[in-house]
Amino acid sequence: MSLLHEWQSLETRRRFLGRGANALGAAALTSLLGPTIAHAAPGTAATHFKPRAKRVIYLHMVGGPSQMDLFDYKPGLKDWYDKDLPDSIRKGQRLTTMTSGQARFPIAPSKFNFKQFGQCGMWMNSDLFQHLNKNADDICWMRSLNTEAINHEPAICAMQTGNQVTGRPCLGSWASYGLGSENDNLPAFVVLIATPTNREQEQAISSRLWSSGYLPGVHAGVSFRSKGDPILFINNPAGVSEDVRRKAIDGINELNRMNYRQVGDPEIHTRIQQYEMAFRMQASVPELTDLTKEPESTFTLYGEEARKPGTFANSVLMARRLAERGVRFTQIYLNNWDHHANVGGRMPSQVKDVDQPCHALIEDLKRRGMFEDTLIIWGGEFGRTIYSQGGLSKENYGRDHHPRCFTMWMAGGGAKGGAIYGETDDFSYNIVKDPLHISDFHATVVHLLGYNHERFTFKHQGLDQKLTGVLPAKVVKALVS
Repeated sequence: MSLLHEWQSLETRRRFLGRGANALGAAALTSLLGPTIAHAAPGTAATHFKPRAKRVIYLHMVGGPSQMDLFDYKPGLKDWYDKDLPDSIRKGQRLTTMTSGQARFPIAPSKFNFKQFGQCGMWMNSDLFQHLNKNADDICWMRSLNTEAINHEPAICAMQTGNQVTGRPCLGSWASYGLGSENDNLPAFVVLIATPTNREQEQAISSRLWSSGYLPGVHAGVSFRSKGDPILFINNPAGVSEDVRRKAIDGINELNRMNYRQVGDPEIHTRIQQYEMAFRMQASVPELTDLTKEPESTFTLYGEEARKPGTFANSVLMARRLAERGVRFTQIYLNNWDHHANVGGRMPSQVKDVDQPCHALIEDLKRRGMFEDTLIIWGGEFGRTIYSQGGLSKENYGRDHHPRCFTMWMAGGGAKGGAIYGETDDFSYNIVKDPLHISDFHATVVHLLGYNHERFTFKHQGLDQKLTGVLPAKVVKALVS
């Protein structure tokens, strides 16, 4: 007996009946609705109401940006330099092993100057931000994000998938599942990993972060490389023509169809779709990544760094090009925000990497009439401590992980421009007004995409799984225009 026949003979009755029911149901539905439904964008679910955002560009700052050095201004802390953080503020809260053994927790006020910008009066680091401050009234500022995770891997996993445990679909996969694709020649969900100017302390970035989890594999993110061919083997080998490649794919797909008829695994269909997508991308990706037809005004807006593959500016420009070609969700990761040391030395280059490109993206989308229905998200997985890790001076200091409060921002796509949501205490340590848990943030993003987060589900292991999980979550209307 072959392994395949052995597997089929051991198949449970529940799996057999379930598989058969799905096949019969799909056949019946196709016969009723005609051939068009069979070729619809995979996973496209009808929205619950009119979406405000048709696409998302998510800029994740890997490591956890220091909120009090960027957006959470605490002028009173100048008088607290090198004094211990009061026990009444820390309240015995959980610390990482990197600082839990410190004899004391000396306060490190930000070395940078701040000013208010826009009619909203948002306080921003005025030493470093020279461009994004012009968009203060376009941005929805959220200063009271909080999470339970205190270490990078569970924290970034929770921010991306709604759960600290890996294996769940990420936000981009949910967007792909719900909204489908607008372009048959490009994936619905693309991932770009930018290279920071300073590479002093980078965190690992795993492909698990853009996994489709229990959703069909077609909704996983497709990672584009920053140098060389964007996709490995996107070009045919020497001597292999397009006709030969087409015949090879047709043969492979027929073998996969034969396998599906025997096994019935839906992931085999995903494999067939991915082969077809790869073939179509051979024509669409080279055009996408060719910046020679961009006018000089583009590089005046984004900066000269946008010409260099792999930079954050280049990745953001690529995200705009992906968005205008119908890609639903573009995820950009920028590393080196894990400021355990040398905040004063590293922060200038980190902000320079993001300042002009983020401003340019907002202005570029406005010019193209895409700002109102493109949601931009900027932020990390947690914040940083006001007390110093390691050596302390007025010019330099380090900061440990801090999940109890941190700042993120959104712009466009129905986010309320000029809103400043949430407040922290005088030490940027605890939230004193309008806490915003990451599950509420996820519920709000799903709402902007046109879905009720309670009803936007996928059946898995007998449960209606959803991004926001089983604990209560709410849409924060104050963040919605």
